[in-house]
Amino acid sequence: MLCSYRAGIGAEPMQKTPDAPPDAGDDTPERPQPLDRPLDLAALRERVVAQGNPCVSRGTLPLGIHDIDARLAGGGLALGQLHELAPMDSGDEPAALGFALALVARHLARVRGEALLVVGQAHPLPYGHGLAGLGLDPERLLLFEVGSDGDAYRALEESLRSQGLAAVAGLIDAALPLAQSRRLHLAAARTDLLLLVLRPPGAESPNVATTRWRIAAGKALRDRFGCIERPCWQVTLDRSRNGRTGHWLLEWDHAAHRFGLAGALAGHAAEARVQRIR
Repeated sequence: MLCSYRAGIGAEPMQKTPDAPPDAGDDTPERPQPLDRPLDLAALRERVVAQGNPCVSRGTLPLGIHDIDARLAGGGLALGQLHELAPMDSGDEPAALGFALALVARHLARVRGEALLVVGQAHPLPYGHGLAGLGLDPERLLLFEVGSDGDAYRALEESLRSQGLAAVAGLIDAALPLAQSRRLHLAAARTDLLLLVLRPPGAESPNVATTRWRIAAGKALRDRFGCIERPCWQVTLDRSRNGRTGHWLLEWDHAAHRFGLAGALAGHAAEARVQRIR
């Protein structure tokens, strides 16, 4: 809502009075004295950020794997910050989208609200059965198709200002520019949302994303009918601000909304099968 205010309307004009020395009991505040010590710039920056972002939350989304969470500042994906994902190579787009949706599903399992997926023309739309296979309730996912990356960025910015959303993800058709990443990062800083942007492979560009991930398909565990029991991804963390990088082979348990190291989960599954045979 726009609102304008104009001081002095309907008030009597001020009359000029001759200068006079102030009374002893004058309540006029004294002029502040100059500082006698250097200004603490770090404290000043923190104060400005706190005043400019009154709704900032320092929450995180832990992935539930100690080796990964220990490499992320705060012990997980920082909420209210921008995170960039990309396929490892051409042909890994479905794997990268699946990993992004698994992150959204894990976050929605922990909080209330819905998620918004902004999809460009070059990306296929996910369908209900596939979403359910990742543990993501289709009724909690809003899909918004756009015709260009410019429209996608505008939709992402507007969604970060809305109420009721818990996560926002965008699928763009080109590299994420520095200026646009700053706008998204600043808009997200006033929220407690999970913000993901998925770009094409090889479309790298300097930006302010807190983390950068590259995703490729892994060899998934299959049941006796040849169906995938758990999605599997090769996950590389290329950037982790105030953290460390790494590479893992992960599986996703859609029922428990939990990531696990592929070898560990495969070992547990093998042990379970041996116990059933016995």
